[in-house]
Order: sequence, then C-alpha cells, then structure tokens
Amino acid sequence: MTSPTERPTGDRHSAGRSGERSDGERFGSERPGGRGDRFGSERSGGRGERFGGRGERPSGGQRGDRPARGGQWGDRAGGDRRPVRPAADLPRQVAYEAVAAVHRDDAYANLVLPLFLRDAGLTGRDAAFATELTYGTLRHLGTIDAILSDAAGRDVQRIDPPVRDALRLGAYQLLHTRVPAHAAVSSTVDLVRAVGPGATGFANAVLREVSGRDADAWVAKLAPSAESDPIGHLALAYSHPQWIVRAFAETLGGDLGETTRLLIENNERPPVHLCARPGLADAAELADAAGGAPGAFSPYAVYLAGGAPGDLPAVAQGRAHVQDEGSQLVANALAVAPLDGPDGHWLDLCAGPGGKSGLLGALAAQRDARVTAVEVSEHRARLVTQATRGLPVTVLNIDGRTVGADPDLPEGHFDRVLVDAPCTGLGSLRRRPESRWRRQPSDLPPLTRLQRELLAAALRATRPGGLVAYVTCSPHTVETHVTVTEAARRSGVPVDFVDARPLLPAGMPGLGAGPTVQLWPHRHGTDAMFLAMLRRT
Repeated sequence: MTSPTERPTGDRHSAGRSGERSDGERFGSERPGGRGDRFGSERSGGRGERFGGRGERPSGGQRGDRPARGGQWGDRAGGDRRPVRPAADLPRQVAYEAVAAVHRDDAYANLVLPLFLRDAGLTGRDAAFATELTYGTLRHLGTIDAILSDAAGRDVQRIDPPVRDALRLGAYQLLHTRVPAHAAVSSTVDLVRAVGPGATGFANAVLREVSGRDADAWVAKLAPSAESDPIGHLALAYSHPQWIVRAFAETLGGDLGETTRLLIENNERPPVHLCARPGLADAAELADAAGGAPGAFSPYAVYLAGGAPGDLPAVAQGRAHVQDEGSQLVANALAVAPLDGPDGHWLDLCAGPGGKSGLLGALAAQRDARVTAVEVSEHRARLVTQATRGLPVTVLNIDGRTVGADPDLPEGHFDRVLVDAPCTGLGSLRRRPESRWRRQPSDLPPLTRLQRELLAAALRATRPGGLVAYVTCSPHTVETHVTVTEAARRSGVPVDFVDARPLLPAGMPGLGAGPTVQLWPHRHGTDAMFLAMLRRT
C-alpha cells in the first residue's frame, strides 16, 4: 500500500506546572501523567498480547474500555467470547489504539505510539503507515470532525467515542492519503466492527458520504467565506482552533498570507533535529554517521528524515541529543552574548527535561564554567540529571521562584541565566498535534503569571552586568512581549534589553526589527521559539 509516510520523532514536549516545555527534547522514558500512566506501567508482551494476533475480535464489554491485558479485545463480561473472525489490519489497529488513547486518556501520541508499534511488532512500511495515520488524523482533527458532522447529519460529539475515532482515521485516509477509497471504507468498517459492532452500517454510510468530495471540495462547502470571516476560513481549511489562528495572525502583523504558510507548515511532518554536543561530537561527522544533514543555522544541528534517534550510538552515549534547532539557537545565544566580568556561574531556571541544560553544560565545560539546573518536578529533575551526566551541571529539585530564599539560589550570583518558561507550546504544534485541541485561551492567565514570576526570579538571581535569556516555545504576544515588559517593569531590578539578533547566525533571515527574536517553522524550519535578552544594569 502506498501512502505518504511519517515517523515518530521521539521528541519530548513535556508539561510543567500546567504549561508546556515544547522544545523537541526527550531524554528518557517519561510517561504521561494521570490516566495515561497505564501506558507506562502495563505493557503487553508483543503481538500475542495487546493485539491478540490478526484473528481475534472484540469480546464485548463496555465500549471505549482499554483492551484487557490477556488480548487486545479481552473477554466478555460473562466470560464467553465472540467467534473468531478476521480483524482489522494491524497498522490501522495500532493507529486506532494511539488516537483513542490520546482522546480517552489524555495521552501523548509521541509517547504511546512507539509502545504500541513495538508491542504489535510493526516495522518498516507498516510502522510508517500506522504513524502517518495517527499523526495525520490528530493534525487534521478539526476539519475532519466538521466533515464527519456534516456527513453523519449529527454533531460528531454525539457519535460513540470508539466509533468516532475509527471514523476519523477513515476520513483521514479518504481525504489526505493515496489509499483507494474502497480500501479506506472497507478497512474502517472492519475496524468499527471490532470496536462498535452495532455501528457498521452507519460507518459505511458516513464514509461513503465523505468519499463523495475531496478535501478542497469539503472546505469549499463548510468553511466560512474567506472575505467575510478570514480567520474562521483559515481555521477550518487548515485545521487549527480559531483563537490560535487569530494569535498567529496578530503576531505576524495581520499578514494572512504568511499566517496561511505557517498553518500549512504546522500540518507537515517535521524532521528530527539532533544536537551534537560541542566538545563531544561534530555535527558534520554525526550527520554522516546518522545518514542525515547538517542543520541550516545552528552549528550543532543535524537533520534526520526519521527513524529512531535513540538507537544512534552518539545519542546513546550522551554525545548528542534530540532537540529542535530553534531550542539550540536560543540556548547558544545566551552562551555567546558578550559579557563583562566573571563568567563561571550559569543558571537554567526551568531545566526539565534537560536539552538546553545539556547544551549549556557542554559549552560550559569548554569554558571552565558550571551550570546550576533547577527543576521543580522530581521526575523531570531526574531526566535533567540523566541528560547532563558527565557535564559540569548541578541539578536542584526546587522551585525556581525561591531565588533569595533558598541558599542554593542566592540573589545576584549568576553570570548567565536561562528562563525557558512553561508556556502554551503553540510554537511546536507540528510536533505535538494533539496540543492544538487541548489548549484554551483560559490557560493563558495562570501561565503568564508563572512566566512573570520566573523571569522576576531570574533577574534577582543575576549579578549586575549579567545576562538573562527569556525563552518560550510560543509566539503568542501575551507570553512573549507582554510577559517580558511586565516582568521587567515589576521586578524592581534595573535592566536593559540586548538586541538578540546579532547573537544568532549571520545571514539568518526574517528576524524582524529587534531587540527580541521570534523564530518560525515556515521561515526558519524550527519551532516558533521566542527570545528576549536582558542585561541587569
């Protein structure tokens, strides 16, 4: 079966204190919290357990329940089993499990999908197809749901959840892959027969209705007019919530053409970015060894088309790690910024899961400096320790806002300070597709309050003449310019803004008028990282 392929990047986009540190970093086997923990604590033993082989069928019970450990579909409530009949094919089954886990358990696709692929024994083209179905369905979910609602003649939320997720996968195949329509419909009906046996006729009718138009024709039918409601039109056409489209457009100065290019890029499969740790690995040599290419801007970046980066010797040995190139650039900007006076004490105030601490630690090792890495979450602090092993990094499992009250975080002590603040993660939607549907405008007030408090603490921790880099993986104005200016004004610490543009590689396009810098997926091929550099005067 031919279809566009997409592989899981293995990138970490982790939540911290109700915000996201969405910088493409992953340094361990962290599992999603809450109900999603079941995906880390119970793993089936392979094809014969979680997926039960191709011959097993669902055995009843409550719809939407997690499959029993003894087999994918488990036993019926009374212990009897349905007759064994051919099941839906394994790649689609795996994609269904991943999508259902995201919606049912608030799981993260980039964490649960690799487990399901491994447990099912899927590799090569089958694994690529399952991955494409999972990530593609999650990216295009808003538009798919609008189409399914129209095709079903009822709001998609009124459809039984297991059937709804199966229909989403089927609609994605019909609208966005080269899978023949008859194959997409029949395979999805098989899947519905497994997860919601009474809904096969309904599923067949809905999918045949969906197949009557291509994606563009459905958008033409359902989207608001681009002239009367441009934001609403873009939101449905490119599958983003309207409030996020509006925020992007405002940050881009109202340029709807550029906003469209950003939305398109957010729906593309991003490459894996590696960081070759300075002094431990060379980017060009790592690119040759990994079959990748050196990055366009960061001197440490390597691009991979896909695969499992954790299997690379350089990553396994701690000489490189997975990290978006934009994250590398903003961390390196702090390290290369001109500084008068002592330069031996560096601080990463929001360190988990450890990617930027790892890069700063490698740079500090070359300059006889030390990094103090602060992380409030105990589990994430362990990830930082793992990520910085062998580097001059001290990890503190404390709240970064306790500067001055904690003896390990004295005021006026540090020469360079990084605040990679928890945020909405709107800058990494291409890597965390489910995030766009989980975030709400109501998330902003508590996050921006936390951001201001952390930045104020960073300014207190910095010595006069020292530097603070404020970073978010969000281009939302209230998380960037508003937070920085308000925190600086309220902190009581005198600061000057430093023009951040010269701290990035020469010739890098689209950096704006300064002094802050906003990176973009469609301009730079990075996550949408924001950087403000402040000097304590």
